[in-house]
Amino acid sequence: MTPNPWYREPWPWILAAGPAAVIVAGIVTTILAVTSFDGLVADDYYKQGLAVNRELRRDANARALGVSAALQFSPDRRKVRVLLDGAEAVSLRLVLIHPTLKGEDQDVAVVAVAPGVYEGAMRPLAGARVHVRLEDSAGRWRLDGDWFPADGSMRLAPP
Repeated sequence: MTPNPWYREPWPWILAAGPAAVIVAGIVTTILAVTSFDGLVADDYYKQGLAVNRELRRDANARALGVSAALQFSPDRRKVRVLLDGAEAVSLRLVLIHPTLKGEDQDVAVVAVAPGVYEGAMRPLAGARVHVRLEDSAGRWRLDGDWFPADGSMRLAPP
């Protein structure tokens, strides 16, 4: 009986399948790494780190002034109304930060429509949780919190 040629035997193919799978996985990983964008890394991370103390002072100012706010979102999530207590401003800045996608972040201008009442327009939000930052236009104080879009409103108070 003559032996079969090597390529007709199963064992060389079984042994070559492992390294071949690793090569294919490496190619797929390389393609994903080159074509996808990681929006989580900040270009100016060092400057952001230096600004931490300045940000903490704004939290302390909000606490000292007794600033708090109630945010009410329209059912279609395109409008926001802010009821502000403890401070007055011509306009406010509302920043909606998506936890993972930088492209989904929004910076909403909120203007006074009555004493202590502010309104602004925004894009509908994607996701189940959004970090909310409310600050005065002069940058003296800020309020932070997390909002779940399933809720129609939220309350912000200094930490």
